[in-house]
Amino acid sequence: MEQHYEAPEIDKDAFTCPYCGAFSAMRWDWIRTHNESLPLKRAECHRCSKMSVWRAHYLEGGDTLAGNMIDPDVHTAPLPNEDLPDVCRCDYMEARDISNKSPRGSAALLRLCIQKLCSELGGKGKNINDDIAILVASGLPQRIQQALDIVRVVGNNAVHPGEISVEDQPNTVVALFRLINLIVDNQITQPKQVASLFDALPEGAKQAVEKRDGKA
Repeated sequence: MEQHYEAPEIDKDAFTCPYCGAFSAMRWDWIRTHNESLPLKRAECHRCSKMSVWRAHYLEGGDTLAGNMIDPDVHTAPLPNEDLPDVCRCDYMEARDISNKSPRGSAALLRLCIQKLCSELGGKGKNINDDIAILVASGLPQRIQQALDIVRVVGNNAVHPGEISVEDQPNTVVALFRLINLIVDNQITQPKQVASLFDALPEGAKQAVEKRDGKA
């Protein structure tokens, strides 16, 4: 059975510990420093007793706490799908490397990753919005179109700040990595698996299918 993973988030009662890897309760408290302009919190893992350190700040209005984990320097974003095209992989991995320290920079890189991915899937590679429209016209499923647009819009807002602040919502960036893997799985991995299984069918069965579908 796959172990439950819960992304670390400031002030969350429980998440997957970046040290021991267990889903565990967390005990939070403030760290006293001489620099009041750099408020820090720490979370102690109930399972291994090790502490992660977080840079904290309050959002506009002063009621909601946000922040990023600064120690340990670990990846909370998933690894790329094995079928992610090589032309996209460098941007994905760079985005993953900085996802904790700079959610904004990570989201911008993931947008670039999606732009290249759209080109690999049949777009022209010049305008990501136009490429998504081309893919939709070619029969792209709605949920995959929505996934592409989520990464596009959040990535755009990271470069040109708008209503979405990924610095205040680091888990949003982690979700973008998962969406890219979902897109690759739907558009590349699954068709490849189906094609491989179909090619393994007896030749007579394949010819019968082609004749039925008017391809003979």
